[in-house]
Amino acid sequence: MTLHYLSNRLALLTATACALCLTTGAQAQSATAKPTTHQLKPTPTTVAWGFYDAAAKPVLRIKSGDKVEVQTLITSSPTRLEGAGVAPAQVEQSLRDIYQSVTNKGPGGHILTGPIYVEGAEPGDVLEVRIRKIDLAIPYAYNAFGPTSGFLPEDFGYAKMRIIPLDKKRMMARFAPGIEIPLRPFFGSMGVAPPPADGRINSAPPGIHAGNLDNKELVAGTTLYIPVHVAGALFEVGDGHAGQGNGEVDITALETSLTGTLEFIVRKDLHLTWPRAETPTDYITMGTDEDLTKATKIALREMLDFLMKEKGLSHDDAYMLASVAANMEITQLVDGTKGVHSMIPKKIFTGKKLDGKKH
Repeated sequence: MTLHYLSNRLALLTATACALCLTTGAQAQSATAKPTTHQLKPTPTTVAWGFYDAAAKPVLRIKSGDKVEVQTLITSSPTRLEGAGVAPAQVEQSLRDIYQSVTNKGPGGHILTGPIYVEGAEPGDVLEVRIRKIDLAIPYAYNAFGPTSGFLPEDFGYAKMRIIPLDKKRMMARFAPGIEIPLRPFFGSMGVAPPPADGRINSAPPGIHAGNLDNKELVAGTTLYIPVHVAGALFEVGDGHAGQGNGEVDITALETSLTGTLEFIVRKDLHLTWPRAETPTDYITMGTDEDLTKATKIALREMLDFLMKEKGLSHDDAYMLASVAANMEITQLVDGTKGVHSMIPKKIFTGKKLDGKKH
């Protein structure tokens, strides 16, 4: 056996070993990169009570592409629920634990699950939240108003609360004898931390961080796009609704506890100022402001921006198309800042853009 042969043989074995190492490494890397599904339940240590804050400590860290099976709690106290007629056994123990233990609160009233840190998310990116599944967690909801809340406080100078049974099998709410409401569950609040300079902000008013949008279109099968303002995004979710009317005029919807599966994607290729959304049938832009007219103008300008950048329309043509095909909807009127969203049907885009490219 010659030295030349041994040398060649050794080189071949070394190359083969290196190839196997690379393959194993690639497989390990692939396995490591495989999306994971996490579970996040509301406990005294995994909720943010009434706020979004860039300084909040994350309760879960995930990678882009991961899913989270998340539970959220009804926005009311055990005492109020029982006082309105809910049997003590039907009040979730997690709600009791949080009311008994959490002292870091406010300034808002929502119990939000999170924050969730999404690795790789940086200011200027967009967090894409794919809403894969939403289920009812309890068999009831409530609706309530108070003497200083809602859109007509001058007409209702007192407080009232109604417990509304939910039929999960039929997906109906029994509001009253002879009145049933089809259920379309969604999370009223899904948002990220605001810019650090804003400090801790109230969970009630929505804004550029999304938050308490109360947009009834954000059901399972839809996607929310949120501008990122801090590293990790710090996503929070809560304010479960079994259903709602546009406007949410008395300040509450069919308030309930929900469980959902959310998928998170960090988008480096998108850069937004305001949240946007997409349903299987429509594109949605949004605007919020204390003034309803200003909120409407923001949502409309966002729609024009979308049509110009994504569909290749000129500024003039985008304005005209919005007038003949987009629907301006009042999202809510009662969250401190009013919300408006513009919806345009996907089905109208049937051919090529004006620049010759396809939609």
